[in-house]
Amino acid sequence: METTQYRVRIKDLPEDERPLERLYKHGPQILKTSELIAIIIRTGTENATAVQVGEQLLQKYDGNLKRLANDNEIQIAEGIKGMGKVKASQIMAAFELGRRMAAFFEEKPNIGSPADVARIMMPSMRDRQKEILYVLCLDTKNNVIKQRQIFEGSLNASIIHPREVFRFAVEEAAASIILVHNHPSGDPTPSQEDVRATTQLIEAGNYIQIPVVDHVIIGDGCYISLKEEGLI
Repeated sequence: METTQYRVRIKDLPEDERPLERLYKHGPQILKTSELIAIIIRTGTENATAVQVGEQLLQKYDGNLKRLANDNEIQIAEGIKGMGKVKASQIMAAFELGRRMAAFFEEKPNIGSPADVARIMMPSMRDRQKEILYVLCLDTKNNVIKQRQIFEGSLNASIIHPREVFRFAVEEAAASIILVHNHPSGDPTPSQEDVRATTQLIEAGNYIQIPVVDHVIIGDGCYISLKEEGLI
């Protein structure tokens, strides 16, 4: 006699085994990663619970959340039944919220050294697959009053126009600015073009009396300050 097989739905599980109920009772810290994904995507398929879909997704990435966080909605959804563009976009949004929270854990962080810049910016920049340039606007006490991504792509003195950088600085009435960009390779060693583009921006800042006090390059768990290295 053939036996009918079926999968248990999350709502069929005891309450103390359901991800959402466990989160309510114990907090998100105790949940497995697949359970957190299940809460984000909410539903599974006819043959798999949301937790099982989460497990399949993690298996696809070998448990590497860094790789998952860097993919787009099409890449995330590919090969996972029940993981369409909408659910994949929900996961992307969750990662982006995490990046933004990491960058804004202080209201107006004070910059006393390049290490402070790295502490603030590394969580949101170290895993980016493209080079991006941020400008940190500082007040007279070296507190960050605003930050903004100004450019995406390899730094090039012929492409990055000082106008875009200093328009933001002027809008925020910055006393000075710090440049921050990432190297997706993970190696923060500055290139000649990095130094050339920075020198151009320093000259422009001196002219309008908004000095560029440093340029910090973010790598994978490491950073380099052009000022500390004596390159500017």
